[in-house]
Amino acid sequence: MNAPSARLFNILLTALAPIAWGTTYVITTELLPPGHPLLVAALRTLPMGLILILSLRQLPQGIWWGRMLILGGLNIGLFQALLFVAAYRLPGGVAATAGSIQPLLVVLFAWQLLGEKPSRRSILAAITGFMGVGLLVLGPEAQLDSVGIVAAIASAATMGLGTVLVKRWQSPVSLMVFTAWQLTVGGLMLLPIALIVEGPFEQISGTNLLGFLYLGLIGTGLAYALWFRGIRKLNATAASYLGLLSPIVATLLGYLFLQQTLTSLQLLGVVIVLSSIFLGQQTFRRSRGAD
Repeated sequence: MNAPSARLFNILLTALAPIAWGTTYVITTELLPPGHPLLVAALRTLPMGLILILSLRQLPQGIWWGRMLILGGLNIGLFQALLFVAAYRLPGGVAATAGSIQPLLVVLFAWQLLGEKPSRRSILAAITGFMGVGLLVLGPEAQLDSVGIVAAIASAATMGLGTVLVKRWQSPVSLMVFTAWQLTVGGLMLLPIALIVEGPFEQISGTNLLGFLYLGLIGTGLAYALWFRGIRKLNATAASYLGLLSPIVATLLGYLFLQQTLTSLQLLGVVIVLSSIFLGQQTFRRSRGAD
């Protein structure tokens, strides 16, 4: 496989992660118990992480214990907790728009930590994506809450920083081991907080179990493995643009299955976001070519 074909393959494979994350809203609202967002977040990460660790039988060594606490906290624990705070205090559209600042933050983090000086084109792509998501999900009824806004931006910052650190700290282990470590650490951080704040579920139905099975296997285990693989194969900034696919998928699924509206303005937002993603990939390819 030649270099352009390999790169396209890596982009498409990495894109499956945010596409899977975009299904989370529908699965959560339709299949999972209500009122336990933190516990749901813990149970979608910790069991899969433990299963992988028990199967692979490999634990961190030396400096990687500390790095796993940081990466698991940023990419899983803190990210999920802040994301759900934002989701509870903000309308979904506002939360998604605030969170879509992540590519711009990754551009800045990559500049400072990886020495990847951003081009005007990459900054333009990030800003364009932010505006496109705003058109896609914001409505006239959108309400602002300062704590929710801070939580949404902070969740984007934690995941963005985690993405760059994954690229900076090249893991010496296999992709699945690396994923298992982070899922387990993040889940262990979330579980005690969830049980204290929310308490356990009152009951679990067969439908709930199907929802957890999907989120654990597809929306978490497979999705994070593909995402971390993409960060290894691609530029961290280029990978972050692909995350903008998540609100597109969530909006389209809401229209198809939850009787939500899809206006011409939202369709324009879809086009703008896709253009931003394409521009972000082209920007990286040109910068590498210039080297």
